[in-house]
Amino acid sequence: MSTRTGTQPTQQKQQAQEAQREPQGHQEPRQAHVADTHDLIRVHGARVNNLRDVSIEIPKRRLTVFTGVSGSGKTSLVFNTIAAESQRLINETYSAFVQGFMPTLARPEVDVLEGLTTAIIVDQQRMGADPRSTVGTATDANAMLRILFSRVGQPHIGSPGAFAFNVPSVRASGAITVERGAKKAVKATYSRTGGMCPRCEGRGSVSDIDLTQLYDDSKSLSEGAFTIPGWKSDSWWTVRVYAESGFLDPDKPIREFTKREMEDFLHREPTKVKVEGVNLTFEGLIPKIQKSFLSKDREALQPHIRAFVDRAVTFTTCPDCDGTRLSEAARSSKIEGTNIADACAMQITDLAEWVRGLRDGTAGGRKGTKGGNGNGANGTGGKGSSAGTSGASAASGTAYASIAPLLTSLLGTLESFVEIGLGYLSLDRPSGTLSGGEAQRVKMIRHLGSSLTDTTYVFDEPTAGLHPHDIRRMNDLLLRLRNKGNTVLVVEHKPETIAIADHVVDLGPGAGTAGGTVCFEGTVEGLRTSGTRTGRHLDDRAALKESVREPDGALKVRGADAHNLRNVDVDVPLGVLCVITGVAGSGKSSLVHGSLCRQREAADAGVVAIDQSPIRGSRRSNPATYSGVLDPIRKAFAKANGVKPGLFSANSEGACPNCNGAGVVYTDLAMMAGVATTCEECDGKRFQSSVLEYRLGGRDISEVLAMSVAQAEEFFGSGEARTPAAHRVLNRLADVGLGYLRLGQPLTTLSGGERQRLKLAAQMAEKGGVYILDEPTTGLHLADVEQLLALLDRLVDAGKSVVVIEHHQAVMAHADWIIDLGPGAGHDGGRIVFEGTPAGLVADRSTLTGEHLAEYVGA
Repeated sequence: MSTRTGTQPTQQKQQAQEAQREPQGHQEPRQAHVADTHDLIRVHGARVNNLRDVSIEIPKRRLTVFTGVSGSGKTSLVFNTIAAESQRLINETYSAFVQGFMPTLARPEVDVLEGLTTAIIVDQQRMGADPRSTVGTATDANAMLRILFSRVGQPHIGSPGAFAFNVPSVRASGAITVERGAKKAVKATYSRTGGMCPRCEGRGSVSDIDLTQLYDDSKSLSEGAFTIPGWKSDSWWTVRVYAESGFLDPDKPIREFTKREMEDFLHREPTKVKVEGVNLTFEGLIPKIQKSFLSKDREALQPHIRAFVDRAVTFTTCPDCDGTRLSEAARSSKIEGTNIADACAMQITDLAEWVRGLRDGTAGGRKGTKGGNGNGANGTGGKGSSAGTSGASAASGTAYASIAPLLTSLLGTLESFVEIGLGYLSLDRPSGTLSGGEAQRVKMIRHLGSSLTDTTYVFDEPTAGLHPHDIRRMNDLLLRLRNKGNTVLVVEHKPETIAIADHVVDLGPGAGTAGGTVCFEGTVEGLRTSGTRTGRHLDDRAALKESVREPDGALKVRGADAHNLRNVDVDVPLGVLCVITGVAGSGKSSLVHGSLCRQREAADAGVVAIDQSPIRGSRRSNPATYSGVLDPIRKAFAKANGVKPGLFSANSEGACPNCNGAGVVYTDLAMMAGVATTCEECDGKRFQSSVLEYRLGGRDISEVLAMSVAQAEEFFGSGEARTPAAHRVLNRLADVGLGYLRLGQPLTTLSGGERQRLKLAAQMAEKGGVYILDEPTTGLHLADVEQLLALLDRLVDAGKSVVVIEHHQAVMAHADWIIDLGPGAGHDGGRIVFEGTPAGLVADRSTLTGEHLAEYVGA
């Protein structure tokens, strides 16, 4: 090895001299190495979802942007075909034992996939809403902070686990018997110091249950005292186990229970009881409610259950830890006067400055900041934080030098947050409160400093939720990943990101069954002259309104201080289209969702808030069930045939018994991907054959569910099948641009943009005078934005007030009134920097939004 290494420079020098001696005109062309010929990802015959035998070649180590209208097949091609197959092939390299613990993935329906590299998916899937999941725990930042405090925090309290609010303190003693040779019992003790606050168990808040919302104490159990949704008198698992447990008198009013009966009724530990020969578990009402309702994600609950929880349960900041989630011991250990709760509550830009001070030896006191967490832990550190005020000031410079690599790594992670535009967050911000765009950028953190190359990065609309000012920064990051030798695949609608692409793939021409083909492949300039729908609209620019509507009132917000807002006073005009703008983290959502929706005036006006929370649905859920259009359709079928509506539900009596109404039969193959085969009994139609004999307007229920929204709108609009209630819902679905969706299409196959518009259509049915929309252009093609603006105009012209949080310049230009927040993010924002018409904002140009809007309209 050493010989070859030593002779290599000499050989190279000789070869160079020989090349110089040869006449230039006689040089042989240098032959490429065979390994360098694998420079394309080849896809042939892709048929996932609506793709129609798509065949494309994608250049490696380039930035490729996939465009097309919503539902054209972008996600199906990029995520469900290319990325899914890459992940499946990687998983197959692990042993069968390891694969048993991994998600099973089926091979996408595609003839050929060649040239794949390891795919890293950075999507908009929101992070889990577990109360113990924060920005810090979702990245490496919290782990490094815990190590930092365990090494140099004073007083020293233990290992990194002592600073973790997910780790409880445990103490145990007893005897163990080791079954090895001669058995011998050995006395043992065990202890572990954790950082979890014992009162709130690391959640930061405690719940107080309003008992009057659970039962009517003037009634007995047999008289129906319970007022909990779903608790019926004949239910074995709820009412009957209480009434027939033997612990309580079912005929006595609850207010007359003895002290012992009340204790059993509300707090008894789980106890086995026998009710009519059936073994059941009796448990106090409060722990039962906590397990049944409070242990679940609030957003995952059905609307009526969520309303009950909101009425019955009050969440307050934990008085022991002051919302920090940490034990008193964890808060007592400090570094330069700052404990770990203080550090996590800082805005990340300030935390990075603090860590830099430790590394460079210039550390001082922490800067006071409100941060972006909004959980009450704004630097107080909770009870016990006064202990050890001097902190680690006694720690020697040598101590800090010994952890210099840790400080450098932590600082690099925090600077990545700042670089990606998330410096306004705090590490204790619950991850469930992040928007889809914020969640996607948090997932990017760990990849920015990665040394990996020749990797495929897959992004789903990375500009979602970004102000035009921030889009430029995101574009720089995408280009940086490409320049390191990676393949970057981006699904995107924003022209600013399409413009930086090396290669563009445009799918369409329409959506759903009208899409699924490649309309164009090539450069951005080629796209502009291609004549495709994307190419025609790429340079579209909305013009400022010549005249704006006059408001007919206002919602007055006074002293708004949610999160980073600084006692904001603002009048939100009614009867017009009002757009709330500002850079990411400037306080837009805090103003609208945290203050505006809670004002008494807003409640009186009837506010319908359509936020970015995801639609939750299984593969049985579809646009017909979610929008509510299936109910009038079932009733129409039932009335026309003289039978019960339940027969026309694939989740009820009419379901095929073989597949239980799923249409397919799933076979679990353990470590291998499960196989779904079309049900032989119903041929995938999901209903019993007897149900399909009933018809309405010549169609059975399975044929109706196979219709597109547009076809169903025509079918139920006239003739024998005329059903006004169904037609109204279908009209709303068509209004939001979902006319191509099939009524029975599973929600799991819809794109993010389609789901948001489905939610918009469903909630438009609610009676309200004020509609609040949170970035409704997310996932919308350039051509679809015009349709959205027309819909917003129709709402305002119908007498509604529309308030929109939005970054899209076309929506800003179309507004009647703009409220701009800023000037920056986090504690650099939270103020109103402009109120007025779009024309006034362009003329003023005093804010970042004004500058970009002026550039957009060409002013």
